[in-house]
Amino acid sequence: MDSTDITAWVGDHIPEVLLLIGGLLALVIVVCYVKDKESGKYKAMMALGVIFGAIMALEAVGFYGEWRTITSALVAISAFALIIRPFRDVHFAVIIALLVMVLAYLGLGGLEGYMLMDSVDLSFLAEGWPRIIVAFLIGAIVYMILNFAEALVKLVGKVLNWWPLLMILGIVCIAEAVCMLMGYGSISDYIDTSSIAS
Repeated sequence: MDSTDITAWVGDHIPEVLLLIGGLLALVIVVCYVKDKESGKYKAMMALGVIFGAIMALEAVGFYGEWRTITSALVAISAFALIIRPFRDVHFAVIIALLVMVLAYLGLGGLEGYMLMDSVDLSFLAEGWPRIIVAFLIGAIVYMILNFAEALVKLVGKVLNWWPLLMILGIVCIAEAVCMLMGYGSISDYIDTSSIAS
């Protein structure tokens, strides 16, 4: 099997390959974490997880609607779990709010001589304390919204990255990939949902 055949095979089996590699990465991350969460190997696996998680997310978006729902969901959840792991304790809301505050301050400088609907002069917002206060308020509003969104994302990220759950997610991804590669459909085909429906 030459490189052309391998490339063609991977192209025909993108979701299976993504699930298999993503599942294996999740399991390796769990093993490295349990052995020594301060080790270089664990940190390297997390970095690799972020890169591969981003690839998984891009592929899931690119092939949206072409894959089975369970496959798309597993790829998306795995991608999120791999990407968010190193960033669970980073406060993006503060960083983005400060950036917005600076951009708002700079943007307000352009209001010098600006008339809103040809009747309200907004020049007073272009200088001094009004400019600082408005920029601060815009930054504070952005921070409040992002802080709430960040808290939700981190909560889901912490749940998905709790190592026993991450291990189960990895196993499910591998099982789904194997079922698909062997031509057995999906693991969802083997789950009896009749008791749930009744």
